Amino acid sequence: MTQIALPQSRKDCEALDAADPLRAARERFALPAGVIYLDGHSLGPATHAALQRVDTAARREWVDGLIRSWNTAGWIDLPQRVGAKLARLIGAKPEEVLATDSVTVNLFKLAGAALKLVERPVLMFEQGDFPTDQYVVQGLAELTGTPPMQIAQDGGLHTFAGSRGVLVKSVVDYRTSEVADIAAWEAAAKTTGSVIVWDLSHAAGVVDIDLNTLGVRLAAGCTYKYLNGGPGAPAFVYVSGVPDSFASPIWGWFAAENQFGFSAQFDQKPSAAGFAAGTPPVLSLATLDAALDAFEGVALADVQAKARTLGDLIIARADAMGLETLSPRNALRRGGHVSLRHEHGYAIVQALIARGIIPDFRAPDAMRFGVAPLYVRFVDVWDAMDALADILETGAWDRSEFHARAAVT
Repeated sequence: MTQIALPQSRKDCEALDAADPLRAARERFALPAGVIYLDGHSLGPATHAALQRVDTAARREWVDGLIRSWNTAGWIDLPQRVGAKLARLIGAKPEEVLATDSVTVNLFKLAGAALKLVERPVLMFEQGDFPTDQYVVQGLAELTGTPPMQIAQDGGLHTFAGSRGVLVKSVVDYRTSEVADIAAWEAAAKTTGSVIVWDLSHAAGVVDIDLNTLGVRLAAGCTYKYLNGGPGAPAFVYVSGVPDSFASPIWGWFAAENQFGFSAQFDQKPSAAGFAAGTPPVLSLATLDAALDAFEGVALADVQAKARTLGDLIIARADAMGLETLSPRNALRRGGHVSLRHEHGYAIVQALIARGIIPDFRAPDAMRFGVAPLYVRFVDVWDAMDALADILETGAWDRSEFHARAAVT
């Protein structure tokens, strides 16, 4: 699949769903009845396989196997096995990806290690990037004494091309869904001797990406969004094309070459395995391992093509409602969600949720609609936009309970 015609009616949506090469994947998900879930860019839903696997890991491997399960159930190799599954989805070799820690910790490890690859570096971050990415850079700069540098969103590539250092940058903007031109940024980095640590959190599982072909050396990402690993699921780290001396600044026993030799001398494992740290969360990893099977037999090109058309449909319907679109109109520059702007966006999102349609909100005024292609149908988007139009037309959002802010938006 390379291009899908934009549907003009619900009947067109039904026809597209019937012909969808991804339609069977929806059956792999434990979706609640009566809910249209458009928040998979924040938390993907559970799969039947993941629920069964965590039950097995807890009730059989943990209860019956106890500590023996590190060997008999293969717990010890879970980070590498899950990493190999992730590698297929991001264009990497199996040994280049490891499931470990959180995105925050992995960004810190990679950026900290990358400082040794650049002569007299600065630590760079992009204005408006996800707060964690900014915080990690600023915290690492304070810790190491490396000068921090903020790059403006507009014209950032030009600024980066005239600098030298380590940049932490998202592939997909969490607010607008704009996709970075990875090839152009990596070309600039190669010219100046800079290093980029890419954050794949809003890209993995929805953007058809080939890190090896693009020459990407370092990346990290989460697995609880489009990869459906569950709340707080382990993140991953990608390491490629770096010197053998490239070392994590956090030394942990799971990264040691002779782990069970218990040597006082730390010798780091090669490739991504060297960026492990402490004991991995087995139950979460087992859940993620099974969740990734939802991508079995799925072509990422089909996933990306469907996401683009679903996004185009949201934008077309939003235009008819007079809503402002924050996301790129060019689908080639857009990830797996679309952000619409309204001054009462929070209350409107709450009104949608009350009708069983779940998007999310990002301050100050962005309503985000995620279109995870494995389970979101064209009719789901059409019906959600119908509901949005009705809420706006009738003013149904303007109720006190919809204005009350919850802790998580």
